[in-house]
Amino acid sequence: MRLRYIVQAVLLLSVWGVMLLPGGGEWYARHIYPAVSGGLSFFSSLLPFSVGDVFIYGSIAGLLLYALVAVVRHRGVRRMLRREVVYLVWVYIWFYLAWGLNYSRVDFYERSGVERSSYNEADFRKFIEAYADSLNRNYCPMETQPAEAVVADEIKVAYRELAPRYGLVAPRGYLRPKAMLFSGLMSAVGVSGYVGPFFIEYHLNRDLLPVEYPSTYAHELAHVLGIANEAEANYYSYRTCTRSARQEIRFSGYFALLPHVLSNARRALPKEDYQAWVGKLRPEVVELYREEAAHWQARYNPTIGELQNRIYTMYLKGNRISSGMANYSEVIALIMAEYSSGEGN
Repeated sequence: MRLRYIVQAVLLLSVWGVMLLPGGGEWYARHIYPAVSGGLSFFSSLLPFSVGDVFIYGSIAGLLLYALVAVVRHRGVRRMLRREVVYLVWVYIWFYLAWGLNYSRVDFYERSGVERSSYNEADFRKFIEAYADSLNRNYCPMETQPAEAVVADEIKVAYRELAPRYGLVAPRGYLRPKAMLFSGLMSAVGVSGYVGPFFIEYHLNRDLLPVEYPSTYAHELAHVLGIANEAEANYYSYRTCTRSARQEIRFSGYFALLPHVLSNARRALPKEDYQAWVGKLRPEVVELYREEAAHWQARYNPTIGELQNRIYTMYLKGNRISSGMANYSEVIALIMAEYSSGEGN
């Protein structure tokens, strides 16, 4: 019993040490995470269902049931609390050792060698004009979801090319997405995909529209490859999809960026200029954007959705992403940094 507590304490201190040590998170991501993620993802790939979802929901149910039994029987409450705390500490250690220490990596700019750029109106206007042209040119109707094998081949090839420069784990052949255990619940809180950190699985919502599938696939795969920052995952999704040889995948990459371009342009440009720029988008693109919004709004539950947003914002801020949910739209800053350096699309 005492040895177990000693081991737990040593592992907990090790996790905190990596978090606090300058460069510790990057060392973990490059030297420890590839082996850990390889083993966990290979194990989870052998099973057709989400091992991580079963673990999470099973843990919640088990903790609640154990507590209920202790309270109803009026005995062992103190022991129950002690055991549940010990179990949660093990879960905490597992989360960070398996994946969570990727939050402690050095930032995108240091890893990529791209200089952080301040806002430049001329560059931003050039970028959104070029972006609108690419979005319009690559538009294609997507009535059915692209085949998973086709998307996987295109996205994984692109990630293998990007991996050395950005410090990503090279994607393995057995990695494949899994369906969420409760897609309806995830749709109600506005979640289209997520990574399962305990067994290095990535999940896609069954409610995804065909146009969303490739970009969401690429975003969640970025998390599996060692990226915790949401803006970075959006960036790699954009980079991998828009370089595809297949038009439907390219369009998915450009279309996924549209909400973030719109929100940045709305803040940066005079109202008249913003409206004029929106007017340059193809009517089919605008209609698809509205259909996408209506699709998710019909499934969204404001009460639990807002609760989930607050919890996730606190979670992100607790893991060194100070902007919280706004981090998703910070992808534009990453793209502009490379665009200004002459390396962007």
